[in-house]
Amino acid sequence: MKPDIKFDSDQFVGQVQAAEDPLPIFQDAIQQVNQAIKSGFEQGDPVTELVPAHARMVDELLRQAWRLKMPADAAAALIAVGGYGRMELHPSSDIDLMILLDEQDPDQYSEPLTELLTFFWDIGLEVGHSVRTVAECISEAEQDITIATNIMEARLLIGQEDLFRQMQDCTGPDSIWPSEQFFTAKWEEQKQRYLRYEETISNLEPNIKESPGGLRDIQMIGWVVKRHYGAKTMRELVVHGFLTEEEYLDLMDCQSYLWRVRFALHLLTGRREDRILFDYQRTLATQFGYEDDKQELGVEKFMQQYYRTALRLRRMNEMLLQLFQEVILLKCHLDEPKPINRRFQSRSGFLEVVHEDVFPQHPLALLELFLIMEQHPELNGVRASTIRLIRKYRHLINDEFRADIRARSLFMEILRQPVGITHELRRMNRYGILARYIPAFLNIVGRMQYDLFHVFTVDKHTLYVVRNLRRLTVPKYYGEFPLCSDIMAKLPKPELIYIAAIFHDIAKGRGGDHSELGAKEAWDFCKLHGLSDYDSRLVSWLVEKHLLMSITAQRKDTSDPDVIRDFAQIVKNPVHLDYLYLLTLADIRATDPKKWNSWKNSLLRELYITTKQALLRGLQNPQERDEIVQNKQAGALHMLKSEGIDPDSAVSLWTTFSIDYFLYHTWEEIAWQTRMILGSTPEQLPLVLLRKSGTRGGTEIFLYAADRDDLFAITTSQLDQLGLNIVSARIETTDTNLTLNSFLVLEQDGSVVEGNDRRNEICDLLKKSVTDPESANLVVSRRIPRRLKHFSTPTRIDFVQDYGNQRTIMKLLTDDRPGLLSQVGYAFAQCKIKLINAKIATIGAEAEDTFFITDRNDKPLASREQFEALEQEIQQRLS
Repeated sequence: MKPDIKFDSDQFVGQVQAAEDPLPIFQDAIQQVNQAIKSGFEQGDPVTELVPAHARMVDELLRQAWRLKMPADAAAALIAVGGYGRMELHPSSDIDLMILLDEQDPDQYSEPLTELLTFFWDIGLEVGHSVRTVAECISEAEQDITIATNIMEARLLIGQEDLFRQMQDCTGPDSIWPSEQFFTAKWEEQKQRYLRYEETISNLEPNIKESPGGLRDIQMIGWVVKRHYGAKTMRELVVHGFLTEEEYLDLMDCQSYLWRVRFALHLLTGRREDRILFDYQRTLATQFGYEDDKQELGVEKFMQQYYRTALRLRRMNEMLLQLFQEVILLKCHLDEPKPINRRFQSRSGFLEVVHEDVFPQHPLALLELFLIMEQHPELNGVRASTIRLIRKYRHLINDEFRADIRARSLFMEILRQPVGITHELRRMNRYGILARYIPAFLNIVGRMQYDLFHVFTVDKHTLYVVRNLRRLTVPKYYGEFPLCSDIMAKLPKPELIYIAAIFHDIAKGRGGDHSELGAKEAWDFCKLHGLSDYDSRLVSWLVEKHLLMSITAQRKDTSDPDVIRDFAQIVKNPVHLDYLYLLTLADIRATDPKKWNSWKNSLLRELYITTKQALLRGLQNPQERDEIVQNKQAGALHMLKSEGIDPDSAVSLWTTFSIDYFLYHTWEEIAWQTRMILGSTPEQLPLVLLRKSGTRGGTEIFLYAADRDDLFAITTSQLDQLGLNIVSARIETTDTNLTLNSFLVLEQDGSVVEGNDRRNEICDLLKKSVTDPESANLVVSRRIPRRLKHFSTPTRIDFVQDYGNQRTIMKLLTDDRPGLLSQVGYAFAQCKIKLINAKIATIGAEAEDTFFITDRNDKPLASREQFEALEQEIQQRLS
């Protein structure tokens, strides 16, 4: 059934009239309609024909049902509103109807209307309906802009046309919501909608209808045009001079693509689903013909196409709304222009070119514009007419343009301004200028990574990194990261870190090591822009090593002086460390802002401070372990003495601890734990204590109990049941067969544990489960979050010998899931493995955990049989 085939109304009516029960006739017709649009889509029929064709076929069904159930002379009308009123009906879209009744006796049709609506439901049409008189339409539309907008889309299906016209006249702009008020209200509505989606097109699971750059952005334009001009179609924008023919075709191309995706999404899910969830992304990518290759996944290509389309649409929406503002609100009564220079002027608070030939005559003005915006923060934006000219002439940014020393100087000036860098880089990206000036940047525009770790497209993430760095220079945000703000203020050349931020991920999706490829791009850029060899090497090094500090802090034992020494040898000097620290913090915070927490902050800060001390001390004169231990013990003893605790008792206790204990813990933590242990009696064990960690950015749970093989497994299973995220675990078994378990935990939202009731709940459950594990519920019953189910990481276990510390390092890469740590703990117990330390890192849907282990004799694992047995046990438990 092709989409242009219509129902034979006479035949359909004849079938209905001849049937004793018309219900099956309608049900069969609906199946034909649904099959027609599905077949048409699968055969490649244009979605721009299928969507209105679907509406036309449903129109006919509704008309026949109305004739069947309503009196022929009824003073009423059946009206399509909303998207259906626009003749836009996707497979599972709402069929929005309004039944308009005459004012005289609206209740006289109660019975047939009830039968009609029941019939709609019985035949399988999911309609949304309202029943109103003209007066009620006026009253409700006056109070609610959404109702006014729905009514504005009204289309008469059947019934009294005079009644319909009366409603249109009484709710038109001459009666209520004049175009000025309507535009202002809808613009504010869009701003609020953008805020709900964090003003970004690049959410991992975008809403194709509501997200910025979605279909609502097109509908917004249509509503304004309809209200102000009484226009019926978007093409009338060309007639009124608001769009060029090329821009109109671009707008329609965006709509067609989004319609195709939405159409496919409805068919795939069998319901009105507008979110491109992970559940559907791979299937849609295959359906749209995208395949995996060596560089990237097919789903990543599909989503990049979506994001780029959304970006185009958002650019168009911004330009048109600004034009409407001038025409509708300012009524074209713009202020007299105020000269800025020979190429630019301001008018009514917006920047514009002095004439339409500025860009072809002075192509460098395509960059100069953004510098002027930085230097004139009083400007509200760029005039729509100038945005249009930028779109028209941005092709002038070519190799010759980029080779011009004046262009390079302009770009570097943009990066050196005291204010506005973030705003203008974002504007350059929106207008397509950034990717023209830095061709490699085009590759990352709209590029997504199919994982749960990177929540933004690469270009959005990159500009977030710049934003985070700039935020460190703003006085009112000094309290967020005081140390970082101080370092930022002392950087000799801040623009170097902005260049490193722009290039740090620029080679994503090109195959190979993106850090190495990006470092080469950064070097070439720096040399092209006249930077010295020293500055160019620094930027290139930052790009190449931008993951180094994060990996070291989150996956290595930074309490080990050897780890600090190795890291410091790569960093080489304090200047490099300053730049790298700031870039790393800004990068992690821009990867997923919601996953940033005080624990990650403390990890980076601690690594920075200890490395800075090592560099200032001199790499040829590293601090020895004994010296570190002595200093920490001295600090702890001083604190304990001030609290009246016998130093000899503390020292006697410490002789049962390993040197690793003192390397890992701060002197303040050592003092606190020592005080708790000395203040307890054997009858009070197990001892479970909880406090906020002032230095490590989380909540410390301290467990002192008799050692047993499955203690770690029992404890972690209970913490998991409580919904706590374990970010670090330290296990110290004394010579007296007692164990000190120190866990650093966070709530699910990344916050520290708050409230006495919550603390007591944790302590009571842990104490009970350790005391009597047989009666405890040790099976983790938390459900796997929906998003995690769509990612699969084969479990991989690697062992590295750390003979210097007499231990083995086990690295585990697997799917993140509830109960993971407890299963690993049971495997350790089964294989008679002692856990010393654990660093827990969740990267999106993956767990990348590091365990520092020994055998029962405190020696590294030595035999092949030990490694194979442990790996097999873990694999079996995790499978």
